[in-house]
Amino acid sequence: MPAIDALEVNGKRMKVEVDGDRSLLGVLRDVLDLTGAKYGCGEGRCGACTVLVDGAPVRSCVTRVGDVASKAITTIEGLERDGSLHPLQRAFLETGAMQCGYCTCGMILSGVALLNRKPDPSREEIVDAMNGNMCRCGTYPRVIEAIRLAARSLKGGSR
Repeated sequence: MPAIDALEVNGKRMKVEVDGDRSLLGVLRDVLDLTGAKYGCGEGRCGACTVLVDGAPVRSCVTRVGDVASKAITTIEGLERDGSLHPLQRAFLETGAMQCGYCTCGMILSGVALLNRKPDPSREEIVDAMNGNMCRCGTYPRVIEAIRLAARSLKGGSR
């Protein structure tokens, strides 16, 4: 695969000079110093490395950077706007869904993708969308609560 010289990450064009076969996770962490996405299983099964590519959750540890070079990539670092956390980031804090924090970035990005395509998801839709995002601390009920809270917040509803 040819070398990549630029990526669109978090709404900005970033210069990189990497082999297109390199993992997206490696480029984000080691070249761009965006360390929110974590290396977990290395097989795309745990979700710790999840980022959004054109709005869809993607496991960056098994995604070649050359395959996404022309697409919009969003990391956890790109969710904040004008100094304010994304409503799902705030909801994770409010509900205690974040414990050790290792899985949190991937969980939040998977949740954001869900809320972008389904603003008022049912419990079953949340569980289905989050399937594949593993949490060693077992905060799954709080993750569901956080997504529901963020959905209400995004709709302008009460907390």
